[in-house]
Amino acid sequence: MDLGFLLRALIPSLNSVAVLVIFFAYLAVAGSILPGKLVPGVTLQDGSRLHYRCNGLLALLLLVGILGVGWKMNFLSPTVISDRGLELLSATFIFSFLVMLVLYAAGCSSHSKDSSLKPHTTGNLIHDWWYGIQLNPHFIGIDLKFFFVRAGMMGWLLINLSILAKSVQDGSLSLSMTLYQLFCALYILDYFVHEEYMTSTWDIIAERLGFMLVFGDLVWIPFTFSIQGWWLLNNKVELTTAAAIANCFVFLIGYLVFRGANEQKHIFKKDPEAPIWGKPPKVIGGKLLASGYWGIARHSNYLGDLLLALSFSLPCGISSPIPYFYPIYLFILLVWRERRDEARCAEKYKEIWAEYCRLVPWRIFPYLY
Repeated sequence: MDLGFLLRALIPSLNSVAVLVIFFAYLAVAGSILPGKLVPGVTLQDGSRLHYRCNGLLALLLLVGILGVGWKMNFLSPTVISDRGLELLSATFIFSFLVMLVLYAAGCSSHSKDSSLKPHTTGNLIHDWWYGIQLNPHFIGIDLKFFFVRAGMMGWLLINLSILAKSVQDGSLSLSMTLYQLFCALYILDYFVHEEYMTSTWDIIAERLGFMLVFGDLVWIPFTFSIQGWWLLNNKVELTTAAAIANCFVFLIGYLVFRGANEQKHIFKKDPEAPIWGKPPKVIGGKLLASGYWGIARHSNYLGDLLLALSFSLPCGISSPIPYFYPIYLFILLVWRERRDEARCAEKYKEIWAEYCRLVPWRIFPYLY
């Protein structure tokens, strides 16, 4: 691929912009009108609580159904995304940048005292741009932080489905592609089945909405998490039966740890006395859960996430490092985030956190780290 072709492919066309606009418009409308469980968020510093309508699964299934009908009626091609991958990438990046301009300007000019909209500025332009100024900015009644992460996860699945359609169209569908598609689809569907758990994650309750989250949700998640699919479109991999079975076990173990840890933490926050693995939970200082997965490692959910990321790449074999970009990046990100989490928790919980660290010495990998 020569540089000239690459640059031309990165220029957004009207069609790619239209695809993006229709996608966001659908999510805005569907998220507002479709029925769904109304989940209260955590109590903020000013005593207020946001409420999240968790109808992402219904919105996703309806969208896939609409696209399927459109394909059957020849209104659109199932490869509309895979045919315009680079265009959509650049269009989404430009959109993310423009969104951040608006968020930055709105945050700097805000005089709100509410915890969600109160501006937090350091005077450092790069820091404020990257980490954001406001905790939970809204637009026409839509919580943008919740909206963007939903868009990223749905976008990842839609990209994968379009890649799958192209591999079927080209006659190149393989066991490797099937496993990759299956693992990702199960992971994404599970995310939306348990979407309410997202309301108690660090990104939602503590991170301000800056370029780190906007770019991460809208660009990084859908376009880098699907690298394995793009790679398999152009590279044939022959998996042995043993390799395929081993890959399935990595996915299963990763899923059990990831989902189990997040579920235990979510349940604990809702009901601190709820049993964990059939036993009363062990709680440090009345605040920190030290039972179940959280009694094995202080960030056990990260271990599950890393195993899942690895399972998405293993179907690609070991002939190239390119499909392993996602798990390698995720490892670096989660170690960095774990260090940030540890520093914040040490400052917030003080001696309680020190006691928890003594009881649970392992950060992510039991007996290793």
